[in-house]
Amino acid sequence: MIKLTNNDIFQKINFPESTFSAAYAIEATVHAPSLEGVYSQIFRVLKPGGVFGVYEWVMTDAYDASNKRHREIRLAIERGNGIANMVSRKEALAAMRSAGFVIEHEEDLAERKDRRPWYAPLAGDLAGAQNLWDLLGYVRMSWVGRMGIGGLLRVLEGLRLAPQGTAETARELSDGGDALVAGGREGLFTPMYLMVGRKPADV
Repeated sequence: MIKLTNNDIFQKINFPESTFSAAYAIEATVHAPSLEGVYSQIFRVLKPGGVFGVYEWVMTDAYDASNKRHREIRLAIERGNGIANMVSRKEALAAMRSAGFVIEHEEDLAERKDRRPWYAPLAGDLAGAQNLWDLLGYVRMSWVGRMGIGGLLRVLEGLRLAPQGTAETARELSDGGDALVAGGREGLFTPMYLMVGRKPADV
């Protein structure tokens, strides 16, 4: 079993061919320079018949690149989360197939109706809190919580207890969070696109 993290060298996984029986990646490969490139590397290190499951960040089929607001949301998500170029669901699926995988399952888990929206904690809507831990997180992400954190960080910068730029970085992350919420609410973006592919047994 191989687990991929954001620190891996995506385009050159340092293992011999046909090493692993299974591999998975969770919200990591979106940071790779090329999905087909990283998926191909995973394909290479899997044994024939091996399985790869990936939980990918993608733009949904509702995303329209000619729509200015849609582009603004995508770019803000990319900027706030250190993503060079987030692809569409169709492009991610095509990348899996181009790498050689036979797709056994693909689903946007965010579309399941039996759960609260994935972006609820980022939205800072206190009504969505289900326990005390939730409540604290929701307060932190609310407008008041963000203002408070920003003010605290600026004070810490002034006292030289935090590096210069800490408050600005927090604001950038906050803006990225707002874009994630907007993308989720409008159905333009999902961080929960699941693909499961198998390396053919005869390769």
